[in-house]
Amino acid sequence: MSGVRVTMEVGSDGVALITITNPPVNALHPKIIAGLKETYTEAMKRPDVKAIVLTGSGGKFSGGFDINVFKQIHETGNMSLLPDVSVELVVNIMEDAKKPSVAAIQGLALGGGLEMAMGCHARISTPEAQLGLPELTLGVIPGFGGTQRLPRLVGLAKATEMMLLSKTIRAKEGKQYGLIDELVSPSDIIKISRQWALDIAEGRKPWLSSLRRTDKLGSLAEAREILKAARQQVKRQFPNMPQHQACLDSIEEGVVAGGYAGVLKEAKLFKELVLADTSKGLVHVFLAQRATSKEVDPKFLERGVKMISGNLEGLVKKGSLTQDRAKKTLSLLKGVLDYSDFKDVDMVIEAVIEKIPLKQSIFADLERVCPSHCILASNTSTIDLNIVGEKTRSRDRIIGAHFFSPAHIMPLLEIVRTEKTSPQVIVDLMTVGKIIKKVPVVVGNCTGFAVNRTFFPYTQSSHLLVHLGVDVFRIDRVITSFGMPMGPFLLQDVAGYGVAMAVKGIYAEAFKGRTFESDLVELMVKDGRQGKANGKGYYFYEKGSKPRPDPSVQVVIEESKKRANLLRGGKAITVSDQDIVEMIFFPTINEACRVMDEGVVSKASDLDISSVLGMGFPKYRGGLVFWADTVGANYIYSKLSKWAEVYGGFFTPCSYLEERAKKGVPLSSMSSSSSHVSKARL
Repeated sequence: MSGVRVTMEVGSDGVALITITNPPVNALHPKIIAGLKETYTEAMKRPDVKAIVLTGSGGKFSGGFDINVFKQIHETGNMSLLPDVSVELVVNIMEDAKKPSVAAIQGLALGGGLEMAMGCHARISTPEAQLGLPELTLGVIPGFGGTQRLPRLVGLAKATEMMLLSKTIRAKEGKQYGLIDELVSPSDIIKISRQWALDIAEGRKPWLSSLRRTDKLGSLAEAREILKAARQQVKRQFPNMPQHQACLDSIEEGVVAGGYAGVLKEAKLFKELVLADTSKGLVHVFLAQRATSKEVDPKFLERGVKMISGNLEGLVKKGSLTQDRAKKTLSLLKGVLDYSDFKDVDMVIEAVIEKIPLKQSIFADLERVCPSHCILASNTSTIDLNIVGEKTRSRDRIIGAHFFSPAHIMPLLEIVRTEKTSPQVIVDLMTVGKIIKKVPVVVGNCTGFAVNRTFFPYTQSSHLLVHLGVDVFRIDRVITSFGMPMGPFLLQDVAGYGVAMAVKGIYAEAFKGRTFESDLVELMVKDGRQGKANGKGYYFYEKGSKPRPDPSVQVVIEESKKRANLLRGGKAITVSDQDIVEMIFFPTINEACRVMDEGVVSKASDLDISSVLGMGFPKYRGGLVFWADTVGANYIYSKLSKWAEVYGGFFTPCSYLEERAKKGVPLSSMSSSSSHVSKARL
């Protein structure tokens, strides 16, 4: 790891400047931790060193512990990869040293970076630096003493809020709470930090150990009330996340038994959580999301960024949003009734209803009036882009830009390329996606693309269960308990029935012999039910109230069941909650296997991140394919095979799944059996 180092420069004032270097965010790789231990030990021995200033290179203090190490631990189970930082470095070498340390913070101090800064005897920062302990988003808790020092510096209520919600604050807010001792400009930060270090060493400023402070914890009774309320909030908000309760356990230990006892409790819980499935799933999703942008040649990406950066340069220089800027932005919006104003645009995104003739007509018109360089994108969620562009001669400019509903909230942007789409067009759309704060994933072209194609069996299998006699509202409760934000029937109410009716025939035609068809949606519409749109679907919707199950919908369901005629002897099947989860998600996994086998995605982690960001699959389970591998291909294959014998082709396992089940190969291992070259890779 060239360029990863810890350096020390001792000035004539007797202050040693220790600098962490590990671009781009100075992550605390074990090599950095070892370097800090060695450098600090040397500084303590040198008689010409009176005090220490700790900082990071490149305008950033530290972004925290290197997450790739977590991945290595998850793959190997080798906990020795995790260095002793909390006690050996932060407590013994830094905080309890005979020479004081001052943290000089710029840019960011997150996770382990902030924990090390809190182990110093003062913290000097630039006003806009980001501070936070986001470890819970990775399934663990702060492991370098953060659960103990943050409450002692900012107070128990603020500290629990920051940790439980993984909330970052600016340093200027940190100064108000007591986390930061002084705010300075970037040009002065090292100079003033050196002076602070000398003042502490020579008795002009107090020598404070964060771990030994108690003045902001309040009384034991007050602390217990705060923690009790936090536990209740966590139980409601994060029912499947063990790290949140563990974080509160660690905080409480410190409040009751003292800071050092709390540090030991934190270290114990941290090591347990690192190896838990929740951490494995969340770390996998984090790394998968980071990997989605690495599908393209950097030369193309650089060219695309340069094209857009010129247009945005003026806006970026203005800083945060002001009223004037908001007005100016709004003034750029223009509505038109024909295509005459499209003659100078750089990109068009079509987003009309899923009707093939309508889309073909629009694309033919766009090709005629738009400039030759204009990107012609479609927000279609299902239709093959070759069919969409069938009436045009500009296939190299046609691309899918599939935003997920609601588009202003959902972070995923599924970028769909055909065999003829220009690489530059893909790069340009990826760049636009990042600018508008979306996570772009490049996938290949087919009916439904990667996400909706993978998840069409999710809706159909839930409908199949209903027609076998399983209660609609029970299905929703079970799927929500599994971790989805809402069950399939509430989701259908919220999304509306128009799209479901429009795509029904498209899927049936594309995937003949392996779809489940019923009249349920049509009967719902016929009965005057349009879901949330008109306040009546499977649920009642009233303003200011949560959706309530509508018992009268059972009449519609019974009619649909009668038409489908699946019940043997009129008796409903008997299933456990686990059966419901498996009968809904295993067909989805089966379709994910087909998507991987056909090369619609270039790697399994793209399906994982897409399932989390596009469909709300529980993040802590690591994404659909990751979770499937934890369940096991053989188990999934045997279940699907059994159901296929009883209920028919909808459950029939595909060859990709069968092969992996018999060979014991993970489903995420695409290279050995994928029958097609990736359609997603540039």
